[in-house]
Amino acid sequence: MAIMKYYYSTLAFVFFFLYHCEAAAKHDGLGASFIFGDSLVDAGNNNYLSTLSKANIAPNGIDFKASGGTPTGRYTNGRTIGDIVGEELGQPNYAVPFLAPNATGKALLYGVNYASGGGGILNATGRIFVNRIGMDVQIDYFSITRKEIDKLLGKAKAREYIMKKSIFSITVGANDFLNNYLLPVLSIGARISQSPDSFIDDMITHFRSQLTRLYQLDARKFVIGNVGPIGCIPYQKTINQVNEDECVDLPNKLALQYNARLKDLLAELTDNLPGATFVHANVYDLVSDVIKNYKNHGFVTASKACCGNGGQFAGIIPCGPTSSMCSDRDKHVFWDPYHPSEAANLILAKQLLDGDNRSISPMNLRQLRDL
Repeated sequence: MAIMKYYYSTLAFVFFFLYHCEAAAKHDGLGASFIFGDSLVDAGNNNYLSTLSKANIAPNGIDFKASGGTPTGRYTNGRTIGDIVGEELGQPNYAVPFLAPNATGKALLYGVNYASGGGGILNATGRIFVNRIGMDVQIDYFSITRKEIDKLLGKAKAREYIMKKSIFSITVGANDFLNNYLLPVLSIGARISQSPDSFIDDMITHFRSQLTRLYQLDARKFVIGNVGPIGCIPYQKTINQVNEDECVDLPNKLALQYNARLKDLLAELTDNLPGATFVHANVYDLVSDVIKNYKNHGFVTASKACCGNGGQFAGIIPCGPTSSMCSDRDKHVFWDPYHPSEAANLILAKQLLDGDNRSISPMNLRQLRDL
């Protein structure tokens, strides 16, 4: 009898424990993570496009544990910031690329990744790559997902799930400068016909419309990254032949000019779109700090790409099978001429998750999830 009592009390404890674990998971976990933007957060959409911008070739993804080191289309050696944030916020699976065959059914409830290497706010951005998915089309794709979630949950529950349990993460804008405004000969000649003020006006006007469209599709919790110090990436440093401790002035000035306007836009949308929370991620300052103080963060270089070829900083030819590759990948801020390493992404993600108002405001991502 004593053994039976012990058995039943143990069983009761196990059920109690599992119930509370499940309840905690439901309370603590993020519902869905919807990721929009460019190659900084692309998880493989460009694999399904006929495009010159692809990362589904070795050695990209060499440290991505979920694939056993097989390239997935992520433009880094391991996880993107979006992957790391999703894990930390309690997502059981990575947000699936919209164009992937498995982006169906219940997988959509964990989130979907719409980001595309080469994509930007403006539709002309990234034309040099032939194909890419710009923000307008990414939002078109979300509207398709939105209807699927209605079918999965029913309209009332779907609306609540999107509004209260989901985070919309947007990392975009860098390509509008790097692969549009700063490439007048190869792209559309915007710099010949437009001043920086006018070009950035266009970006802000389009972005206002895009964020408003997402709001109309029931998005309420937004995190928007500003443009990082694009004059400090190995590609820009190589083609402009600056010293190791220097960055290229014009791209950084353009980024700062856009970032000031972006901050005003988010304040305006907060006032005009009831119930929406716009969290501003200060990517520019976060990345600048890692680059400037790279030794303090455990890196040996913030100038030279780990994977790439050409010039002083291996910054001309993108990462691929014929590229040189460093042996100490976690000691490089940059994986390739354009993108951070997983080690750098981890530092940045940590600040977005738990940082104060200097890094992310008016709240960090854990606070946004629990809002």
